[in-house]
Amino acid sequence: MNKNIKTFTRSDIELALCKEFPELSKSQIKDAIDVILESIVETIALDGKVEIRGFGTFSKKYIRPRKYINPKTKEESYIGETAIMHFKTSKSLIEK
Repeated sequence: MNKNIKTFTRSDIELALCKEFPELSKSQIKDAIDVILESIVETIALDGKVEIRGFGTFSKKYIRPRKYINPKTKEESYIGETAIMHFKTSKSLIEK
């Protein structure tokens, strides 16, 4: 895996959109980002899948139940099946 990949944060997205759309205020851009991210999270929570062409796909991934050992007490317990959000990058974004 390439270690030289720069992280793109929420504030980076806001700055890029401010430069691209100078007629929009910073609060309008922030609200738009919030609405988009909330709708993605809600869709994934309801077992949906979100595909953004040229960017990637968000989906829910299940992690199998597993055994957990408390390092302090050495007591064994079990963690049930958990779900996480999974993102798969599109081929066109990888090439860029």
